[in-house]
Amino acid sequence: MSSLTSTSTTTGAEATGTSGTSGTGQLPHLLKGMPWLVWRQHRTVFWTVLGASALAVACIVFQRSQLHLAGYTPVSTGFRLVPVLLGVFLGAPLFAGDLEKGTAKLVVTQSVDRSRWLTTKLVLTALVVTVSTVALSAAFGWWWNLYKSEVTATEWISEATFNNTGPAPVALALFSVFGGVAIGVVLRRTLTAMVVTLGFTVIVQLVWSHFLLSLGNVVTITTSKGVMGRYPAQIVPTGAYRMGEASYVTGDGKLLGWGTCADAQTEQTLELCLKKADVVGWSVDYLPISQMNGMQWFGASILLALTAAVTVFLFLWGRKRLA
Repeated sequence: MSSLTSTSTTTGAEATGTSGTSGTGQLPHLLKGMPWLVWRQHRTVFWTVLGASALAVACIVFQRSQLHLAGYTPVSTGFRLVPVLLGVFLGAPLFAGDLEKGTAKLVVTQSVDRSRWLTTKLVLTALVVTVSTVALSAAFGWWWNLYKSEVTATEWISEATFNNTGPAPVALALFSVFGGVAIGVVLRRTLTAMVVTLGFTVIVQLVWSHFLLSLGNVVTITTSKGVMGRYPAQIVPTGAYRMGEASYVTGDGKLLGWGTCADAQTEQTLELCLKKADVVGWSVDYLPISQMNGMQWFGASILLALTAAVTVFLFLWGRKRLA
C-alpha cells in the first residue's frame, strides 16, 4: 500500500507539477503539471485497476466466442465485488495516505491550491473508475445477451445480472470510491479508513439490494373470469418478476389473501369455498423485464446524485482540513 500513497519524498518541483516527465508508469504526452503528479503518485493502483479490467474483458470475449455460459455465474458474482474493492483499495487511501504521512502539508506549502489538488485527484480517479467499469459493464452485457431471450424472472432481477450491466455497476463503483475518499479525508488514517470503507461499501450493497425492486413500476393484472382455469403464473408475461403471491379478487373488487380457502381438501370443496367468498378472479403484481434498463438508469441517477453530494462535502471539508 505504501507504493500507492507514499509521496513523502516528493520534491518541491514535483509538488507544483513542474518536474520532468521521464520515468515509468507515466503518460508524458497526455498529462502535465498537477495531473502528471497525481498520476505518478497513484500510477500503481491506476494501472492495476485498468489492467485487471482489460484482462476481465478479454476473458469475457473469449468465453463468449466459445459460447461458454458455464462461467457466467462465477464471473457475475466476482464482478459484484468490484465496487467494494475499488472503494477500499482506491478510494480510502487516496487522501488518507497523504494526510497520515504529512505529504498533504508539503503539497499545500508549494503554492498549490487545495481545490485544484483535490479536483485533479478526484477527476483522474473518477476517470479510471468510469473507464474500467464501463468496459466491464459493456462486455458483461454483451455476454449476457447470448441468452437474454431465455432469461427467467429471477435471473434478470438478481444482483448478479442487474448490478453488472448498464449504468448500475458504474454508479455503484463511483459512489463506493467517493464514499471511501470522504471516509479517508475525515479519519486521516489509511488502515482505519480502509476498514471503515469496507463496512460502508458492504452496507451500500445491502441497502441497494433491499430497495432494488422499488426502482420499477409495478404492473397489476386482474382477471374476473374465475380462478379454476389458468394459474396466475400463466397470465404473467415471459420473464416478468412476480411481486409476491397472487391475490383473489371478489365480485366487489376486494382482494383476499392467497391463504383463503387453504383448508379445502378437494377441488370441489375449493370451488364451494371460493364461491361463498364471492371470488371471481386473480390479481397479480409483477415487474416486466422491459423495465430493467429504466430501473438501472433510475437507480444509477440516485447513486450519482449521492456521489455528487459526497463531492460537495469533500470540497467544503477539504478547503480547511486537507492538510
